[in-house]
Parts: sequence; structure tokens; C-alpha cells
Amino acid sequence: MKPVDEVLASPIVQQTAFWSEVKKNLGVGTGAYAFKLPKSDVAGCSGQSGSQEADVLVVQQQLDAQHSIAYVPYGPEIEPVDGMHGPFLEELSESLRAYLPSSCIALRYDLCWESFWSGEEDFYNERGQWQGPPDAPVQEMRFNFGTQNWGFKKAQSNLLPSNTVFLNLLQSEAALLAGMKSKTRYNIRLAARKGVVVDELGMDQLDLWYALYSETARRNGIYLHELEYFRAVLEARKSRNAQPTEVILLLARRDELPLAAMFLVVSGSRATYLYGASATENKALMGSYALQWAAVQKAKRMGCTEYDMFGVAPNADPEHPMYGLYRFKTGFGGRLYHRMGSWDYPIQDEAYTYFSAMEMTSRGYHL
Repeated sequence: MKPVDEVLASPIVQQTAFWSEVKKNLGVGTGAYAFKLPKSDVAGCSGQSGSQEADVLVVQQQLDAQHSIAYVPYGPEIEPVDGMHGPFLEELSESLRAYLPSSCIALRYDLCWESFWSGEEDFYNERGQWQGPPDAPVQEMRFNFGTQNWGFKKAQSNLLPSNTVFLNLLQSEAALLAGMKSKTRYNIRLAARKGVVVDELGMDQLDLWYALYSETARRNGIYLHELEYFRAVLEARKSRNAQPTEVILLLARRDELPLAAMFLVVSGSRATYLYGASATENKALMGSYALQWAAVQKAKRMGCTEYDMFGVAPNADPEHPMYGLYRFKTGFGGRLYHRMGSWDYPIQDEAYTYFSAMEMTSRGYHL
């Protein structure tokens, strides 16, 4: 183990000391664990000698009074070479289990690695849209290849979004605008003509965010966090660890009318659109477009090289519950990225089987 304040720098918000502090503020325990991997086994380091230092942040998620799961959000960041994903993660899991409490029934990894099947032509339709990975048994067969125990299970649902859009912020603002869909550019300019402005909010204005967020959650039928959850996020801004994390709360408004708001989190070279909300009324003012463009501009000014839109449907399927987000976010250009999603390494088989079955009745994204 290592002190969580000493975790290595990472553009992945959920693998930072900041995220550990968020969880601490909410009464949830975390642990940081260091390990090394031969550079010859690390993706992108082929032919190099020596070893690569790495670490992983683990969240202790209590299930009930007697059972817990060791949850690794978007980790580990370091990725092995092709064909070694399962064996690498198995070895890491066996190393970690010695540090886990006796109540832990499984390790759950919300993997940030790109899906094996996102680069295979057979998984795209005639319009070039990715159709998603194969069924769980096929995924498990490929992922477990080369492991000793064949123990990895594809989780019933992904806790964090497995599909996102990345914008390349090394481009100029003019190039970013040119890469957008014409309707998105038009809406950004329309918002400006209608007098929409974007402000930064302080802790004392968190109620403005929460009013919009509550309205959005009720409208879309999504999980509603308490106000204290977002207070914990703002209070966790770190400056004493290896990689400070900035949290900026932005609000789009016209005069005194709130239109949309978001949490922009900057960690290293990446800016992440972590949480968003919008008013049900006054959509014609295009506040969400003004807000998103202002966030991209701010991320560029802060020196970020990429912008994570954080959560879309895997393709343009109108039946998908995240189709609206897909249309909105892909309108800003960028590259679709399909992650591996959530994978479990059971430690207590019987208890894991029970909770896995129970989980089928409560699917959804929770951070």
C-alpha cells in the first residue's frame, strides 16, 4: 500500500488523490496500491528495458453489513500489450486480495482500456457505426485467455460510462469550431446573440447548480445525489498531492435566468465534463451549447490537450437511453472511444453469485 496523497499523476479523475478525498468526504474508504510492470509488457513501450512504476486507487464499496466490493474506477490506467490483459489483471488481483478486508466478495474493475472489439470491422454496420461488443460469454472467453483461473466475469452493468467522446484540444479554436456539426456551431452563435453568458460559481452558489440538477434528474429518471455529494466534490479540490485537481462549477444564464450548469474537472492534461444539468424550459436559448463551448475554451486556456465528454450511447441508435447525449456531444466533433466496461474478479464465489443476480434489478450509472 501507499499513501493516497502520493498516487501518481493521472488524467483519469477517478484514479487521483482528489477522488480519494471526495470519497473520504462522503465516508467511503479508499486505498492506493503501487506495483511495477516490465516495460516490455506495457502497451506503447515495446522494446524498452527496465520496469514501469504504476499504482491503482481502490474504493471500498459496502454492499451490506457483511459484504463489500473493492471497486477500481477507470483503473488501472497502465495497459499491458495485446493478449496479456487477462493475465496481467489476474496477477494484480491476486496481489491486491491480500490487502482487502474479509468482507470483500470481489474486485470490480471499470476498465478504461479501449474495447478489443472497437477496432474490428465485423462489429460495425454498413453505416460505420459500432454495434457494441459480443455477448458476455464470448467477451469472457477472450479476456480470460492465458489466465490461470479463468475467473473474470463481465459485470451485469457498467458503473461508469463505457462510451465517450474525446476532443483534441491541441487544435485552435477555429479548428475546433470547423470540426463541429454545422447545427452545433449555429447554436453556439445563437446563444451568444440571445445574450447567454457563462459564469464560474463558488461554493456559496451551489444551490443554483442543485436546482438545475434536481430538475434534470427528475426529468430523465436518473439517480439523484444529495446536495452534500456535490459539496464533497467541491471541497475535495487538492493542491498538496503529486497532481493538483481543479474543479470548476460553470453556469450558463441569460440575465438572472439559469439555463444550464456543469462540473468541469481538470486533472493533468485532461478536462472532464463530469456532471451536467439543464433547465426544462427555455431550450431555445441554447444554454447547454454556450456552456459546453465555454468549458472547452477554458480547458484550452488551462493547458489541457484533451476534453472528455464523459458518457454517450455507443452509436446513433434512437432507441438507446443515451441517444440524446450522443447527438448533443458528437455534435462538437471529436473521436468516439469505447471502453472495456466493468469486469469482476470474484473472491467469494457463492456471495458473488448472489449479489450479481441481485444487481440485475438495479442497473445504472453511479459514481
